[in-house]
Amino acid sequence: MKQLRIYTAIIFAMIFWSFSFIWFKMANENYLPLTIIFLRLLFAVIILTIYLAIRREFVTIRKEDRKLFLILSVFEPFLYFIGESNGLAYVTSTTGSVVISTIPAVVALAAWILFGEKLKLINYAGIIMSFAGIVIFVVDRNGALTFNIKGLLLLGLAVCSAAGYNLTLSRLAGSYSPVFIVNVQNIIGVILFFPLFLITDWNFFHTAHSFHSLLPVLELGLFASCGAFILFIYSVKQIGVSRVNPFTNTIPVFTAIFSFIFLNNTLTARNIAGMVVVIAGIFLTQINGKRKKTDEALILTGKTA
Repeated sequence: MKQLRIYTAIIFAMIFWSFSFIWFKMANENYLPLTIIFLRLLFAVIILTIYLAIRREFVTIRKEDRKLFLILSVFEPFLYFIGESNGLAYVTSTTGSVVISTIPAVVALAAWILFGEKLKLINYAGIIMSFAGIVIFVVDRNGALTFNIKGLLLLGLAVCSAAGYNLTLSRLAGSYSPVFIVNVQNIIGVILFFPLFLITDWNFFHTAHSFHSLLPVLELGLFASCGAFILFIYSVKQIGVSRVNPFTNTIPVFTAIFSFIFLNNTLTARNIAGMVVVIAGIFLTQINGKRKKTDEALILTGKTA
């Protein structure tokens, strides 16, 4: 029965993160990307602060770590969400999830280049395969892009920001709980995004809002930024990172299925082939490479905010 609860929690976490790309597309019909980001983060901060207060997991941030938390928050959620949310305004939810799913491969590449972390040959092959899969996914048989280049570049910013976030996070993960780290970065994110929100969408305060229009934003905050995060942490604590992390590779698959059902998105055989190659490549990057000890917080890059 316990195993059933654990794997049910994992599956629901993956479903919630998959839906985040769909909820954004729905929210974008009524709100600007920066407005969605600000409201999502604000709602997530309220929920996670209550969660931490109930569990009494608030701690004092050491003086030497304050600068790291600021750098962390600039990478994610600030730059990450600027890239992801604006990028999703130009591409389908499925395309967005596939590009974002390359984050583990980019992090492995960055750790190798910057810190000389050696990987096995199969891990390098996985990195190359992941990027090859993206090319297959977004390029047609004539070599022309089938998706908006601006959207792909913005999503690329999100992926690179997530890599920077991950490398910075490695210096904090051993001292603070994952939920606490995410809540602090989201609080700083709310502060960073607030001026941009006021500048770009002052009309928000002079427009009538319905529950229907706000619902996708609330779903992003409640399910994607909080529910999925807590379920994932629960699963990691029960069976470990190595057994849970491979499930994150199902996110593009779930997104494609739900996008077909709820957004009427279509996939060509070439798109499906590209998706399979990306996911296979990501699996290869995770096979017993010689990496530093991994904390569960590191695995949440690109999913938590």
